[in-house]
Amino acid sequence: MSTKVSTPEMKSLHFQPRTPATTTGDKVVGAVSHTALTIWTLIVILPLLWTFMSSFKTSSEIFASPFALPGEWKLDNYVKAWSEAGIGSAFLNSVLVVAVALVIVMVLGAMCAYVLARYTFRGSRAIYYLMLAGLTFPIFLAMVPLFFVLRNMGLLNTLPGLILVYVGFALPFTVFFLFSFFKSLPHEITEAAALDGAGEWRTFFQVMLPMAKPGLASVAIFNFLGLWNQFLIPVSINAAGPRVLSQELAAFAGQMGYAVDYGALFAAVSVTVIPVLIVYVIFQRQLQGSVSQGTSK
Repeated sequence: MSTKVSTPEMKSLHFQPRTPATTTGDKVVGAVSHTALTIWTLIVILPLLWTFMSSFKTSSEIFASPFALPGEWKLDNYVKAWSEAGIGSAFLNSVLVVAVALVIVMVLGAMCAYVLARYTFRGSRAIYYLMLAGLTFPIFLAMVPLFFVLRNMGLLNTLPGLILVYVGFALPFTVFFLFSFFKSLPHEITEAAALDGAGEWRTFFQVMLPMAKPGLASVAIFNFLGLWNQFLIPVSINAAGPRVLSQELAAFAGQMGYAVDYGALFAAVSVTVIPVLIVYVIFQRQLQGSVSQGTSK
């Protein structure tokens, strides 16, 4: 009969974690990667900081010393851009259109993705592939048909018509993104909800939808960025209607001609960019690893 003798030295040797060896190639790859990321960060951040700083300057200050700090940090340019240039009303229109379109597309997209991922019926695969085909269809090819369709519906040059087009534009991506999240949900959860007496609607809204929260948050951020920065659709089907922010910004830059008030123009650009930065900073944690996490919990 053999007995095992364990000493503290043996335990320390047994449980000592192994540290991976760092080769010269790893160091080179790490250095190149960090250098590339640093350069990319500077390329992105420095123009934003310069735009924000220039929004407090006059045009003469910008031409005299482009990279110097403003002499006085006044909000005159923002007041001019908000009131005189119409950026304020366009900002409110953009918030209304994007918010309503985002709510509608998230609800419809989640429902459609859930049904296509969890149920098998005749034509389900065809519907899914048609949704994927919508991702590859260039949006500018649909402008002429959309123009006539909205005109026949009486929605041309109106905010409801713009909301409707935004929903149709973002729906394929939403379905494609959420399909994998609902597909990975275990069927035992659905069976347990059915045993507890939950119907299909209650199972979806109270059980399945909360489990897909990482995917919902991620696709909502992507849709917000895409709809907020949309320019081609409003210019094509809302040229004579209430303008959104991208339209008003382009009109403000064009109507000044050669006498450009760069301070007010940079202020208008800052008003356009700041909401996007705020949304990203607030919800950036939802983007980190949400695609890989899914609903495996």
